[in-house]
Amino acid sequence: MSEVFTESGLVIPVTILSATPMVVTQMKDESTDGYKAVQVGFGTRREKRINKAVKGHTKELGNFLKLKEFRLKDDTFVRGDKIDVSVFTAGDVVEVSAISKGKGFQGVVKRHGFAGGPRSHGQKHSEREPGSIGGGLRTHVPKGMRMAGRMGGDRITVRNLKVVEVNPTENIILVSGAVPGRRGTIVEIRGK
Repeated sequence: MSEVFTESGLVIPVTILSATPMVVTQMKDESTDGYKAVQVGFGTRREKRINKAVKGHTKELGNFLKLKEFRLKDDTFVRGDKIDVSVFTAGDVVEVSAISKGKGFQGVVKRHGFAGGPRSHGQKHSEREPGSIGGGLRTHVPKGMRMAGRMGGDRITVRNLKVVEVNPTENIILVSGAVPGRRGTIVEIRGK
């Protein structure tokens, strides 16, 4: 993250996203696949690391790190087209999706915001415990009971972020606000 100053002196917190150009590897249509979509490849990978099926599928287009598919309403692309940051302009409203940072195994206080138990009244080591899980009538734990467990590592979508600046020469997009994930996470940016 960084910050950008406007002409009037306002500070806008931004996330700098490096967006390498994508290449259209396949157009899917309703007659052959049952739905309309575009498949794109991005990044580069050593040829040795790609299996033969993918190598045959993208032979003249390149060795891509990842292939991703997006649904379409109309046929706007052809196989081999390049999509880069110039599709966005400053002021566009976008939504960004990514896998959030993994936080490991966490207790209920951190994971769900439980208050924990009081320190007084004879309780010794139960400040951050969940308390009763409501056994009552049934002799099993109800489904969906909030408990300790692994936290983070979920797909998160942040909506209504503004594109502050686009730099097509360096393939950089500056988006206002925070974006989920750590450094190096693959991020999906969609226009509204």
